[in-house]
Amino acid sequence: MFENRQTAAMLDTSIPRPTDARTFVTRRRLRLSDWDASGRTRLDAVARLLQDAAIDDVEETGLGAPEHLWFLRSAQVDVIAPLLHDREVEIVTWCSGVAAIAAGRRWSVVGDAGGHIEVDSIWIHLDSEQRPTRVGEFGPHTGSARARVASTKLLLPDPPPSASRRPWSLRSTDVDAHGHINNAVHWQAVEDRLARAAFDVTRPYRVFIDYRTPIDLEDRVEIAEAFVGEGHLLGFLVADRVAAVAVVDRQLAASPP
Repeated sequence: MFENRQTAAMLDTSIPRPTDARTFVTRRRLRLSDWDASGRTRLDAVARLLQDAAIDDVEETGLGAPEHLWFLRSAQVDVIAPLLHDREVEIVTWCSGVAAIAAGRRWSVVGDAGGHIEVDSIWIHLDSEQRPTRVGEFGPHTGSARARVASTKLLLPDPPPSASRRPWSLRSTDVDAHGHINNAVHWQAVEDRLARAAFDVTRPYRVFIDYRTPIDLEDRVEIAEAFVGEGHLLGFLVADRVAAVAVVDRQLAASPP
């Protein structure tokens, strides 16, 4: 469904964990609120864990809030082995690229029962007033970036005109400290639509997601949904504005080292 030629130079889950540059390592327990009815750790739970690890990393190096805010732009999530029975994960994260107002971030997630997820992502840097701002100095993150350039270009197409539409209800608890719908909440919608489409989440799969514009609590949001082959596209629409797009695909590259 989705050509990877454009994304190959932007997101790369095969970037190996550096052995001679900064990484941040943490272990997290998985609990009841993270699991679906079968005990599999959901994508929105994974997103929260990744987000927390990233925040811990930048706070440790002085690139965290309130002076520095990081908003997720795009991500590629390779579910190489779903977290089906895992109850604890090790998360390793590091900087995978730099740019004037953005940075790349890689995560490697390994569960205690064989689950394995690799993620690459792009984050936009904002100041305390939520304005895009040059980073200036990446400090200890520079080494792991290896001079790779973090591109902020959007990766995914708009939903096709033929896509079906349905309302997506928001809750006050979906809003984070920045006043917008948290990026992990989008993954709840992805999980819901995959379940209703009987998508087999016990097999490997890949997800791309673009966050284009913030969604606020008062927005009236629709999910636009389309299927092509084994691909599943979800667009998050506010009026006719595409605020975010996710594509779920069975296509997986070779497992990262």
